[in-house]
Amino acid sequence: MTTDTPKRLLNLLSLLQTPREWPGGELADRLGVSRRTVRRDIDRLRELGYPVQATKGSDGGYRLVAGKAMPPLVLDDEEAVAIAVGLRAGAGHAVEGVDEASVRALAKLEQVLPSRLRHRVSTLQAATTPLTSGDGASIAPETLTVMASTVAGRERLRFAYRAKDGTESRRLTEPYRLVSTGRRWYLVAYDLEREDWRTFRVDRVREPFATGARFTPREVPRGDAAEYLRQSIQRQQETYEFEVTFAASAEFVAGRLPAWFGRPVETEGGAEGCSLRGVTGDPVEWLAVRLAMVGCEFSVQGPGELVEYVRRLGGRLTRAADA
Repeated sequence: MTTDTPKRLLNLLSLLQTPREWPGGELADRLGVSRRTVRRDIDRLRELGYPVQATKGSDGGYRLVAGKAMPPLVLDDEEAVAIAVGLRAGAGHAVEGVDEASVRALAKLEQVLPSRLRHRVSTLQAATTPLTSGDGASIAPETLTVMASTVAGRERLRFAYRAKDGTESRRLTEPYRLVSTGRRWYLVAYDLEREDWRTFRVDRVREPFATGARFTPREVPRGDAAEYLRQSIQRQQETYEFEVTFAASAEFVAGRLPAWFGRPVETEGGAEGCSLRGVTGDPVEWLAVRLAMVGCEFSVQGPGELVEYVRRLGGRLTRAADA
Protein backbone atom coordinates (compact mmCIF):
# COMPACT_ATOMS: atom_id res chain seq x y z
CA MET A 1 0.00 0.00 0.00
CA THR A 2 1.32 3.44 -0.93
CA THR A 3 1.35 5.61 2.22
CA ASP A 4 3.40 8.51 0.82
CA THR A 5 0.56 10.85 -0.24
CA PRO A 6 2.61 13.24 -2.48
CA LYS A 7 4.22 10.29 -4.28
CA ARG A 8 0.85 8.59 -4.66
CA LEU A 9 -0.68 11.77 -6.10
CA LEU A 10 2.12 12.02 -8.66
CA ASN A 11 1.62 8.36 -9.62
CA LEU A 12 -2.12 8.95 -9.93
CA LEU A 13 -1.57 12.04 -12.06
CA SER A 14 0.83 10.13 -14.33
CA LEU A 15 -1.82 7.45 -14.91
CA LEU A 16 -4.55 10.00 -15.58
CA GLN A 17 -2.38 11.81 -18.12
CA THR A 18 -2.69 8.77 -20.36
CA PRO A 19 -5.67 9.76 -22.53
CA ARG A 20 -8.07 7.00 -21.53
CA GLU A 21 -10.69 6.43 -18.84
CA TRP A 22 -9.50 4.64 -15.70
CA PRO A 23 -12.04 2.65 -13.62
CA GLY A 24 -11.75 3.42 -9.91
CA GLY A 25 -11.02 -0.21 -9.08
CA GLU A 26 -8.15 -0.35 -11.58
CA LEU A 27 -6.62 2.83 -10.16
CA ALA A 28 -6.94 1.41 -6.65
CA ASP A 29 -5.15 -1.78 -7.70
CA ARG A 30 -2.37 0.15 -9.48
CA LEU A 31 -1.77 2.39 -6.46
CA GLY A 32 -2.28 -0.27 -3.81
CA VAL A 33 -4.99 1.68 -1.96
CA SER A 34 -8.76 1.55 -1.44
CA ARG A 35 -11.32 3.08 -3.79
CA ARG A 36 -12.15 5.56 -1.06
CA THR A 37 -8.54 6.75 -1.01
CA VAL A 38 -8.63 7.11 -4.78
CA ARG A 39 -11.72 9.33 -4.51
CA ARG A 40 -10.00 11.50 -1.90
CA ASP A 41 -6.87 11.79 -4.08
CA ILE A 42 -9.01 12.77 -7.08
CA ASP A 43 -10.52 15.55 -4.97
CA ARG A 44 -7.01 16.74 -4.02
CA LEU A 45 -5.99 16.92 -7.68
CA ARG A 46 -9.11 18.92 -8.49
CA GLU A 47 -8.28 21.34 -5.68
CA LEU A 48 -4.85 21.82 -7.30
CA GLY A 49 -6.53 22.74 -10.58
CA TYR A 50 -6.31 19.45 -12.51
CA PRO A 51 -9.52 18.92 -14.54
CA VAL A 52 -10.40 15.32 -13.60
CA GLN A 53 -13.72 14.16 -15.01
CA ALA A 54 -15.69 11.30 -13.45
CA THR A 55 -18.40 9.15 -15.05
CA LYS A 56 -20.87 7.04 -13.10
CA GLY A 57 -22.03 3.50 -13.65
CA SER A 58 -20.46 0.04 -13.71
CA ASP A 59 -18.15 1.07 -16.56
CA GLY A 60 -17.50 4.54 -15.17
CA GLY A 61 -14.17 5.92 -14.12
CA TYR A 62 -11.86 8.92 -14.22
CA ARG A 63 -10.02 10.75 -16.97
CA LEU A 64 -8.02 13.96 -17.25
CA VAL A 65 -9.64 16.35 -19.71
CA ALA A 66 -8.66 19.63 -21.30
CA GLY A 67 -9.56 22.46 -18.94
CA LYS A 68 -9.99 26.19 -19.09
CA ALA A 69 -6.38 26.68 -17.99
CA MET A 70 -3.18 24.71 -17.70
CA PRO A 71 -2.88 22.94 -14.31
CA PRO A 72 -0.71 24.98 -11.90
CA LEU A 73 2.98 24.33 -11.26
CA VAL A 74 3.49 22.39 -14.50
CA LEU A 75 4.18 24.61 -17.54
CA ASP A 76 3.29 28.16 -18.43
CA ASP A 77 1.58 28.87 -21.75
CA GLU A 78 4.77 29.73 -23.66
CA GLU A 79 6.60 26.64 -22.39
CA ALA A 80 3.66 24.38 -23.25
CA VAL A 81 3.40 25.76 -26.79
CA ALA A 82 7.18 25.54 -27.35
CA ILE A 83 7.33 21.91 -26.21
CA ALA A 84 4.27 20.87 -28.22
CA VAL A 85 5.56 22.51 -31.42
CA GLY A 86 8.97 20.87 -31.01
CA LEU A 87 7.55 17.42 -30.34
CA ARG A 88 5.13 17.72 -33.24
CA ALA A 89 7.88 18.73 -35.65
CA GLY A 90 10.11 15.83 -34.63
CA ALA A 91 7.39 13.22 -34.37
CA GLY A 92 6.01 13.96 -37.84
CA HIS A 93 9.29 12.99 -39.51
CA ALA A 94 10.55 10.08 -37.37
CA VAL A 95 13.72 11.93 -36.39
CA GLU A 96 16.26 9.76 -34.61
CA GLY A 97 16.00 10.27 -30.86
CA VAL A 98 12.33 11.27 -31.09
CA ASP A 99 11.05 7.83 -30.18
CA GLU A 100 7.82 6.46 -28.76
CA ALA A 101 8.45 8.04 -25.36
CA SER A 102 8.46 11.47 -26.98
CA VAL A 103 5.25 10.72 -28.84
CA ARG A 104 3.63 9.61 -25.56
CA ALA A 105 4.76 12.88 -24.01
CA LEU A 106 3.15 14.78 -26.88
CA ALA A 107 -0.08 12.80 -26.42
CA LYS A 108 -0.14 13.65 -22.70
CA LEU A 109 0.58 17.31 -23.28
CA GLU A 110 -2.05 17.78 -25.99
CA GLN A 111 -4.58 15.96 -23.80
CA VAL A 112 -4.57 18.84 -21.29
CA LEU A 113 -3.82 21.82 -23.54
CA PRO A 114 -6.64 24.38 -23.46
CA SER A 115 -8.22 25.05 -26.85
CA ARG A 116 -6.54 28.46 -27.17
CA LEU A 117 -3.09 26.84 -26.86
CA ARG A 118 -3.93 23.97 -29.20
CA HIS A 119 -4.89 26.60 -31.78
CA ARG A 120 -1.56 28.40 -31.28
CA VAL A 121 0.37 25.15 -31.71
CA SER A 122 -1.48 24.29 -34.94
CA THR A 123 -1.00 27.81 -36.30
CA LEU A 124 2.74 27.80 -35.57
CA GLN A 125 3.24 24.40 -37.13
CA ALA A 126 1.31 25.39 -40.26
CA ALA A 127 3.41 28.54 -40.63
CA THR A 128 6.83 26.88 -40.30
CA THR A 129 8.83 24.39 -42.34
CA PRO A 130 11.62 22.25 -40.84
CA LEU A 131 15.06 22.68 -42.43
CA THR A 132 15.64 18.92 -42.39
CA SER A 133 13.00 16.25 -42.24
CA GLY A 134 14.78 13.06 -43.25
CA ASP A 135 13.89 11.10 -46.36
CA GLY A 136 10.86 9.35 -44.95
CA ALA A 137 7.27 10.38 -45.52
CA SER A 138 5.86 12.96 -43.12
CA ILE A 139 3.06 12.00 -40.73
CA ALA A 140 0.33 14.04 -39.09
CA PRO A 141 1.20 14.32 -35.37
CA GLU A 142 -2.45 13.61 -34.55
CA THR A 143 -2.06 10.16 -36.12
CA LEU A 144 0.91 9.37 -33.89
CA THR A 145 -0.71 10.69 -30.72
CA VAL A 146 -3.86 8.61 -31.28
CA MET A 147 -1.72 5.52 -31.80
CA ALA A 148 0.50 6.25 -28.80
CA SER A 149 -2.57 6.73 -26.64
CA THR A 150 -3.98 3.33 -27.60
CA VAL A 151 -0.62 1.66 -27.00
CA ALA A 152 -0.31 3.22 -23.54
CA GLY A 153 -3.97 2.64 -22.66
CA ARG A 154 -4.07 -0.92 -24.06
CA GLU A 155 -7.00 0.07 -26.24
CA ARG A 156 -7.98 -1.53 -29.54
CA LEU A 157 -7.24 0.59 -32.59
CA ARG A 158 -9.14 0.68 -35.88
CA PHE A 159 -7.75 2.36 -39.02
CA ALA A 160 -7.69 2.39 -42.81
CA TYR A 161 -4.48 1.07 -44.35
CA ARG A 162 -2.93 1.29 -47.81
CA ALA A 163 -0.55 -1.58 -48.62
CA LYS A 164 2.60 -1.27 -50.75
CA ASP A 165 0.70 -2.33 -53.88
CA GLY A 166 -2.01 0.27 -53.23
CA THR A 167 -4.62 -2.14 -51.83
CA GLU A 168 -6.92 -0.45 -49.30
CA SER A 169 -8.24 -2.25 -46.23
CA ARG A 170 -9.71 -1.64 -42.77
CA ARG A 171 -7.82 -3.06 -39.80
CA LEU A 172 -8.82 -3.77 -36.20
CA THR A 173 -5.73 -4.26 -34.05
CA GLU A 174 -4.33 -4.58 -30.58
CA PRO A 175 -1.48 -2.04 -30.81
CA TYR A 176 1.69 -3.16 -29.05
CA ARG A 177 4.39 -0.59 -29.78
CA LEU A 178 5.38 2.30 -32.05
CA VAL A 179 8.91 1.92 -33.43
CA SER A 180 11.00 4.55 -35.22
CA THR A 181 13.73 3.39 -37.60
CA GLY A 182 15.16 6.91 -37.88
CA ARG A 183 13.35 7.54 -41.18
CA ARG A 184 9.91 6.04 -40.70
CA TRP A 185 7.44 5.16 -37.95
CA TYR A 186 6.00 1.66 -37.75
CA LEU A 187 3.22 0.20 -35.63
CA VAL A 188 3.70 -3.33 -34.32
CA ALA A 189 0.26 -4.75 -33.57
CA TYR A 190 -1.81 -7.92 -33.41
CA ASP A 191 -4.31 -7.96 -36.29
CA LEU A 192 -7.55 -9.39 -34.88
CA GLU A 193 -9.16 -10.28 -38.20
CA ARG A 194 -6.03 -12.02 -39.55
CA GLU A 195 -5.26 -13.53 -36.14
CA ASP A 196 -1.56 -12.79 -36.45
CA TRP A 197 1.06 -10.13 -35.73
CA ARG A 198 1.62 -7.42 -38.32
CA THR A 199 3.77 -4.32 -38.87
CA PHE A 200 2.22 -1.19 -40.39
CA ARG A 201 3.97 1.83 -41.87
CA VAL A 202 2.34 4.75 -40.07
CA ASP A 203 2.54 7.04 -43.13
CA ARG A 204 0.14 4.61 -44.85
CA VAL A 205 -2.40 4.75 -42.02
CA ARG A 206 -5.54 6.89 -42.30
CA GLU A 207 -8.39 7.66 -39.92
CA PRO A 208 -6.98 6.00 -36.77
CA PHE A 209 -9.74 5.51 -34.21
CA ALA A 210 -9.46 4.43 -30.59
CA THR A 211 -12.37 2.04 -30.05
CA GLY A 212 -12.44 2.26 -26.25
CA ALA A 213 -12.27 -1.55 -25.97
CA ARG A 214 -9.34 -2.53 -23.75
CA PHE A 215 -7.27 -5.70 -24.04
CA THR A 216 -4.57 -7.69 -22.30
CA PRO A 217 -1.33 -7.44 -24.32
CA ARG A 218 -0.09 -10.59 -26.00
CA GLU A 219 3.56 -11.61 -26.07
CA VAL A 220 5.20 -10.20 -29.19
CA PRO A 221 7.24 -12.65 -31.33
CA ARG A 222 10.98 -12.55 -30.66
CA GLY A 223 10.14 -10.89 -27.34
CA ASP A 224 10.95 -7.38 -28.61
CA ALA A 225 9.00 -5.08 -30.93
CA ALA A 226 12.11 -3.57 -32.56
CA GLU A 227 13.62 -6.99 -33.29
CA TYR A 228 10.32 -8.27 -34.66
CA LEU A 229 10.08 -5.23 -36.95
CA ARG A 230 13.68 -5.64 -38.12
CA GLN A 231 13.12 -9.26 -39.12
CA SER A 232 9.75 -8.45 -40.67
CA ILE A 233 11.25 -5.80 -42.94
CA GLN A 234 14.13 -8.09 -43.91
CA ARG A 235 11.62 -10.71 -45.08
CA GLN A 236 9.81 -8.14 -47.23
CA GLN A 237 12.74 -6.68 -49.16
CA GLU A 238 16.09 -7.55 -50.70
CA THR A 239 18.77 -7.22 -48.05
CA TYR A 240 22.53 -7.48 -47.79
CA GLU A 241 25.00 -7.98 -44.97
CA PHE A 242 27.53 -5.31 -44.07
CA GLU A 243 30.58 -5.28 -41.80
CA VAL A 244 32.32 -2.17 -40.46
CA THR A 245 35.05 -1.51 -37.88
CA PHE A 246 35.27 1.76 -35.95
CA ALA A 247 38.21 3.40 -34.18
CA ALA A 248 36.03 4.10 -31.14
CA SER A 249 34.43 2.19 -28.29
CA ALA A 250 31.29 0.14 -28.77
CA GLU A 251 29.50 2.43 -26.31
CA PHE A 252 30.42 5.52 -28.37
CA VAL A 253 29.29 3.97 -31.66
CA ALA A 254 26.07 2.50 -30.21
CA GLY A 255 25.14 5.94 -28.90
CA ARG A 256 25.36 7.41 -32.41
CA LEU A 257 23.58 4.73 -34.40
CA PRO A 258 19.98 3.52 -34.08
CA ALA A 259 19.51 0.09 -32.47
CA TRP A 260 18.22 -0.91 -35.90
CA PHE A 261 21.86 -1.34 -37.03
CA GLY A 262 22.67 -3.97 -34.43
CA ARG A 263 25.01 -3.95 -31.45
CA PRO A 264 28.74 -3.09 -31.92
CA VAL A 265 31.25 -5.52 -30.39
CA GLU A 266 34.47 -4.38 -28.72
CA THR A 267 37.71 -5.28 -30.51
CA GLU A 268 39.62 -8.10 -28.81
CA GLY A 269 43.17 -7.54 -27.57
CA GLY A 270 42.70 -4.33 -25.58
CA ALA A 271 42.95 -1.85 -28.48
CA GLU A 272 40.16 0.70 -28.55
CA GLY A 273 37.76 -0.04 -31.34
CA CYS A 274 34.71 -2.09 -32.22
CA SER A 275 33.12 -3.94 -35.10
CA LEU A 276 29.56 -3.97 -36.34
CA ARG A 277 27.84 -6.59 -38.47
CA GLY A 278 24.32 -6.08 -39.65
CA VAL A 279 21.73 -6.69 -42.33
CA THR A 280 19.87 -3.92 -44.15
CA GLY A 281 17.85 -3.21 -47.25
CA ASP A 282 18.79 0.48 -47.35
CA PRO A 283 20.65 1.85 -50.39
CA VAL A 284 24.45 1.73 -49.99
CA GLU A 285 24.55 5.50 -50.60
CA TRP A 286 22.42 6.17 -47.53
CA LEU A 287 24.28 3.62 -45.40
CA ALA A 288 27.68 5.13 -46.30
CA VAL A 289 26.61 8.62 -45.27
CA ARG A 290 25.01 7.33 -42.07
CA LEU A 291 28.20 5.51 -41.07
CA ALA A 292 30.25 8.64 -41.71
CA MET A 293 27.95 10.58 -39.38
CA VAL A 294 29.10 8.48 -36.40
CA GLY A 295 32.01 10.91 -36.08
CA CYS A 296 35.09 8.66 -35.93
CA GLU A 297 37.45 6.80 -38.24
CA PHE A 298 35.92 3.65 -39.72
CA SER A 299 36.71 0.94 -42.25
CA VAL A 300 34.22 -1.00 -44.37
CA GLN A 301 34.92 -4.71 -44.90
CA GLY A 302 31.86 -5.47 -47.00
CA PRO A 303 29.93 -5.74 -49.14
CA GLY A 304 32.02 -4.72 -52.15
CA GLU A 305 29.40 -2.23 -53.39
CA LEU A 306 29.53 -0.37 -50.06
CA VAL A 307 33.35 -0.41 -50.02
CA GLU A 308 33.47 1.04 -53.53
CA TYR A 309 30.88 3.72 -52.80
CA VAL A 310 32.67 4.83 -49.61
CA ARG A 311 35.91 5.09 -51.62
CA ARG A 312 34.26 7.25 -54.29
CA LEU A 313 32.46 9.36 -51.71
CA GLY A 314 35.69 9.96 -49.80
CA GLY A 315 37.47 11.10 -52.95
CA ARG A 316 34.59 13.37 -53.88
CA LEU A 317 34.55 15.02 -50.45
CA THR A 318 38.34 15.46 -50.49
CA ARG A 319 38.19 17.16 -53.87
CA ALA A 320 35.39 19.38 -52.66
CA ALA A 321 37.47 20.47 -49.66
CA ASP A 322 40.53 21.20 -51.86
CA ALA A 323 38.59 23.16 -54.48
